[in-house]
Amino acid sequence: MTEIVVVGAGPGGLASAMLLARTGAKVTLLERLPTVGGRSRALKKDGFTFDTGPTFFLYPQILAEIFAWCGFDLHDDVPMTRLDPLYDLRFGLKNSREDMLRIHADPVKLAEEIAKFSPHDAANVSKFLAENTQKFEAFSPILQRPFSGVADLFKADMLKALPWLAPWRSVDADLSRFFNDPRVRLAFSFQSKYLGMSPFNCPSLFTILAYLEHAYGVWHPTGGCNALMHAMERRARAMGVEIKLNHAVQGFTYAGRRVSGVQVRDAAGQAHTLKADAVVLNADFAHAMQQLIPNERRARWHDAKLAKSKYSCSTFMLYLGLKGRYDDLAHHTICLADDYQANLADITAGTRLPVEPSLYMQNASITDATLAPKGYSTLYVLVPVAHENGHIDWAKETPGFRDRIVRRLQDLGLKDLPERIVQETVMTPTGWREDLQVFNGATFNLAHTLDQMLLFRPHNRFEDVDGMYLVGGGTHPGSGLPVIFESAKMSSQLLADDLHLPSPLRAA
Repeated sequence: MTEIVVVGAGPGGLASAMLLARTGAKVTLLERLPTVGGRSRALKKDGFTFDTGPTFFLYPQILAEIFAWCGFDLHDDVPMTRLDPLYDLRFGLKNSREDMLRIHADPVKLAEEIAKFSPHDAANVSKFLAENTQKFEAFSPILQRPFSGVADLFKADMLKALPWLAPWRSVDADLSRFFNDPRVRLAFSFQSKYLGMSPFNCPSLFTILAYLEHAYGVWHPTGGCNALMHAMERRARAMGVEIKLNHAVQGFTYAGRRVSGVQVRDAAGQAHTLKADAVVLNADFAHAMQQLIPNERRARWHDAKLAKSKYSCSTFMLYLGLKGRYDDLAHHTICLADDYQANLADITAGTRLPVEPSLYMQNASITDATLAPKGYSTLYVLVPVAHENGHIDWAKETPGFRDRIVRRLQDLGLKDLPERIVQETVMTPTGWREDLQVFNGATFNLAHTLDQMLLFRPHNRFEDVDGMYLVGGGTHPGSGLPVIFESAKMSSQLLADDLHLPSPLRAA
């Protein structure tokens, strides 16, 4: 029987394990931590449940398709709520309705809201959505197939999509064709944070992120996005996948250029090697390369190249368990600095903490009562900051920065917040690096610049080691749950083709 080892039980690893179990192979999934999910795992404390990472669930069709192929119904396994409004967008420290855009799912209501800022821009909402419908349709085939060589850049679907790429324009510049008011442009460009990038240098392709929200909805899985991970864990186990938690991978064995086994330290601390006809690697790319694969085996992705590669920003996180609930605070709220460009410049330079931080709040308990004990609620706070580069000492800066963020939350209307906090967890870039083994604490992995996309991103069939396949945000198509699930589809199909196994991508 073909033996496949999946390293890492993040969203890509879990989806790959489900798909590969369909091929009839023996699939073993190894996870260093005591729970599944990776950056999408649950943080549970004192009756409170938080998503560690992603809280927006976009484009559920991809994961639903994977579940359907495996004979299951995602929406039966994980009930979900489609949010409306999608979120509130606040500008600066002002706490008035006049300085806020409420982003509605209904395009008519959305245009009415935008008209308060700019009638001109409101009139162009439908034009923006129509153009991005075509852009998304043109690029979808490209984001659903692997790139393995230069010839892949010249296939018919790529040539058809090229006019939409506009590589000379950023997301913000592309939006300026529709929207004059910079606040309105931010409503359709802050989504570049999903990639850990600035809308002022993020490639114009990624206006499709805002389009996805409006066309397919922003969803909240009951229990949080981590509930999706646990549903995949249950279904993978039911399909025969052996999931081994608290199993830390130490390296690999090789037969020539080909991986032949996985060296692992188990929950009891014993070291042993698992035979592997193929390996799916679902770990932070730059960290895994340098820690698990010798430099001399990496012809393309050697240490010097990794050192010169571009990485996303990081995040400073507060996970707060609160007494009572803020009923007037939206499920999702994005608060942008008055000088957003200066805020992003601070993050990009990485030499100091942001002078005026932007932040995101998730007040999910107004939608989902399962996240906190009765009479209590959860508040998730994310602040984009620089990834680690030697300039910011988080051990020294964390207490003061935490207090700055809490004061800002109070200025935004959460007046009695300090008195209501009954449970608190803080995550810094150092925590992302040390606890979750994220290289430089760059939460969103390799940056999505034009020279690190498509063919120029690490390939799904890893080019430096035969028999190794990559899934997750560090490979094509990139970061974010929907595209990570796409990477699982691509890599699983490539593996099945190479080992002459039945296709995992077919109706049950």
